[in-house]
Amino acid sequence: MSALDLARWQFAITTVYHFLFVPLTIGLGFLVAGLQTAWVRTDRPEYLRATKFFGKLFLINFAMGVVTGIVQEFQFGMNWSTYSRFVGDIFGAPLAIEGLLAFFLESTFLGIWIFGWDRLSKKTHLATIWLAAGGTLLSAYFIIAANSFMQHPVGFQFNPVTGRAELHSIFALLTNSTTLAAFPHTISAAFLVAGAFMLGISAWFLARSRETEIFRRTFKLGAVSIVVGTLALAVTGHIDGQIMTKQQPMKMAAAEAVFDTQSGVGLSLFTYGPVNGRTETASIRIPYLASILATNSPNGTVEGINNLQAQYEQKYGPGNYVPYVPVTFWTFRLMIGFGLISALIGLLGLWKLRGKQTPTKGWLLTASLWGMLLPLAGTSFGWIFTEIGRQPWIVFGQMKTAAGVSPTVSAANVWTSLIIMTLLYGGLAVIEVGLLRRAVKVGPAPADDDPYAANEDADRVLTMAY
Repeated sequence: MSALDLARWQFAITTVYHFLFVPLTIGLGFLVAGLQTAWVRTDRPEYLRATKFFGKLFLINFAMGVVTGIVQEFQFGMNWSTYSRFVGDIFGAPLAIEGLLAFFLESTFLGIWIFGWDRLSKKTHLATIWLAAGGTLLSAYFIIAANSFMQHPVGFQFNPVTGRAELHSIFALLTNSTTLAAFPHTISAAFLVAGAFMLGISAWFLARSRETEIFRRTFKLGAVSIVVGTLALAVTGHIDGQIMTKQQPMKMAAAEAVFDTQSGVGLSLFTYGPVNGRTETASIRIPYLASILATNSPNGTVEGINNLQAQYEQKYGPGNYVPYVPVTFWTFRLMIGFGLISALIGLLGLWKLRGKQTPTKGWLLTASLWGMLLPLAGTSFGWIFTEIGRQPWIVFGQMKTAAGVSPTVSAANVWTSLIIMTLLYGGLAVIEVGLLRRAVKVGPAPADDDPYAANEDADRVLTMAY
């Protein structure tokens, strides 16, 4: 394998791994804040114990997200120095704001939340967790703004003397239409992921009839978050798909394996056989749905891969401008499919809670527990679809991926870092699972006489993170 291939694999592996923690941390922060708000409003000890319990799980994931996220920035300079030089003036602004403002906001107020139980008033302490959760939103926004430049570059001018893209308008960069569509879509996914996590952990306790007063409430909160998150994903995904069709029509064509421009295109739920535009395949389709998603019209036109390839050759010169269609096609379906299955589990969970019922046995609790993995898989496939579908561009229309790799880094260098990072991330995975299992087995701390007693487990987690 070439240095380019290895660099792409390394960045893909570390990015997908890191992104497992991002939506979970964002969504769980708000769910923990909601639980503490319920305690402040009602003084019910169940909400306080649930806040501290899920707050501990939130902190473990936050710490892992910080550790795995740092690696991403190092890779820009090591494996992708030509790309970094090209976009450095653009990426510097949103990433600096994210690091200096958003991350410090969330980490500072999270620290105050952890150590402020016995030092702040109820409402002041509550405000710290909401501010920390808000900080995760700001972090997500600025990072998405940077990534959106790769999908739809705006607010810049190309300097032919330096060969760099130079920032012309920070306002245009931060209000990129791609950012405005991708941000709510990502946050919707975060609530789906966090809701499924809370539902699964609650199901584990309910199946063992442990702390049912606490986990019936969190089971319901998780199910509601799943349903609301899925509905928001459907709306934001539709908007995102329409923008993608305008800005990157090749990605939409590859997502549906449409090789020749057509009108009234159906959405394939499942296709048997290769999706190469030549071999006959058997498909289960919903008529007109792909055209509706792309154009809002059942008879809307979806440009085909072959037609777009000819246009791109005329515009950008000879070359292959078609992404790897099988991966783009199937990751699009897996992203949607795992989300819909999660939504079904959430709806069934709400049905089981009707009246004053509490599920304590049955297949639904098992499905809820293992269903924690479905949204994580769905968001990972969504990320892969977004990045693979943009190929061969690293910055759409401006720089190809092959041109962005570091010219002096050999395949042996990348192999070495790839092996080291794989072993390191494997070790972190063992630590993550071990910490979560230990925290869950211990369960919520007993009700304290002093509700503001410091959370010693959370203190240890924060100390480990820093």
